[in-house]
Amino acid sequence: MTSFNDFEFTFLEEGFCARDIVEQKINESTSSDDKDAFYVADLGDVLKKHLRWARTLPRVTPFYAVKCNDSRAVVGTLATLGAGFDCASKTEIQLVQSLGVEPSRIIYANPCKQVSQIKYASAHGVQMMTFDSEVELMKVARSHDNAKLVLRIATDDSKAVCRLSVKFGATLKSSRLLLERAQELGLDIIGVSFHVGSGCTDPQTYAQAIADARYVFDMGAELGYSMTLLDIGGGFPGSDDSKLKFEEITAVINPALDKYFPADCGVRIIAEPGRFYVASAYTLAVNIIAKKVNMKEQSGSDDEDDGASDRTLMYYVNDGVYGSFNCILFDHAHVTPIVHKKPKPDERIYPCSIWGPTCDGLDRIVELCTLPDRQVGDWLLFENMGAYTVAASSTFNGFQKPDIHYVMSRSAWQCMQQIHVQGMPALVEEQSPGNMPGHCGRGSTLELPAKPCATRVL
Repeated sequence: MTSFNDFEFTFLEEGFCARDIVEQKINESTSSDDKDAFYVADLGDVLKKHLRWARTLPRVTPFYAVKCNDSRAVVGTLATLGAGFDCASKTEIQLVQSLGVEPSRIIYANPCKQVSQIKYASAHGVQMMTFDSEVELMKVARSHDNAKLVLRIATDDSKAVCRLSVKFGATLKSSRLLLERAQELGLDIIGVSFHVGSGCTDPQTYAQAIADARYVFDMGAELGYSMTLLDIGGGFPGSDDSKLKFEEITAVINPALDKYFPADCGVRIIAEPGRFYVASAYTLAVNIIAKKVNMKEQSGSDDEDDGASDRTLMYYVNDGVYGSFNCILFDHAHVTPIVHKKPKPDERIYPCSIWGPTCDGLDRIVELCTLPDRQVGDWLLFENMGAYTVAASSTFNGFQKPDIHYVMSRSAWQCMQQIHVQGMPALVEEQSPGNMPGHCGRGSTLELPAKPCATRVL
């Protein structure tokens, strides 16, 4: 039975949301010089995404991509909700299994695995794993007695932000050869997987990949394989400000599945969402630790307004691209700062750049934006910071990773426990954003009591 019991989260009282905890933490730091960067992560938002997935892709079981954010709190929440897990290494398998997840809910979805880690998977009951080459087949044949193999095929990911088929995936032509070689080695091929790339901008890519998978299924049937698993990978957006909306993608996926893998065909369908689940759950608060004012050369005018108009500001904050903002380098992310102190209606704004704390000139978070004049000790906020941020951050130059404060509304907790005990309901009732657990409308102002929340140890 899945459980998780070694992290803390804060119960949000009625009417409060994650943004209120951000405010509380900032207020608590007012009298101190220790204004370290920190996260507030709303586990209720992860639940909302799970409900949204169930409504929108009812035939597809999510196997969360652990690499996206390997927080025990996130993995534990999804384990409780009954999700499966896409693991790429021994360490990720260890993490997931330490939370009580059964091996059947894990797919070792790395087509290029170290032999010792294949043996670890075998010893710990993890059978589903991907491959895309003959060498991988031979390694598995020698190192795993009960592998259930999934052939990963290449896709046309030319319209994705982060392409993956340049590294992984077999062509349709080579797929037959691999199936024949697996047959010679006595290996069990149970299905096909693909990934259209992260930041997919063309939903039709999914339709073509599903059609290609059907072709490989038929190819396998000719060779005597009765495949029962289709893995449609990831590439799903995690925030509503993305160019391609989640529902635009699912509007293409669902008809393609019905056409090529109808509900009565006996094929189980899974996916590997990562950022979909966690991107919007995390808000990062950073503090301005230094500031530089640059003035352009002036000629012929001493007017104060003219001088101000030629001012550019450089803000230095206590997290950067070697930390949480590694997503800018590795994930092609574009981040947008939000000033914590609400600007006055007539407050002037200036062209600004934002820099991280390290001594590397590469450590630039935002090249150009417009912000009001802020001082050392003021805060900037960044939303949608849950995906490919903390998972790949470092302590370069001795700067420590931000603390993460987990929160959840009581209604979200109750809903999660109900799902854990009873499973996902057959019909997930539609809810407007304002009615979702833990929702807090933009612009709401709440008078924070001394203790607006309670801490629960899971």
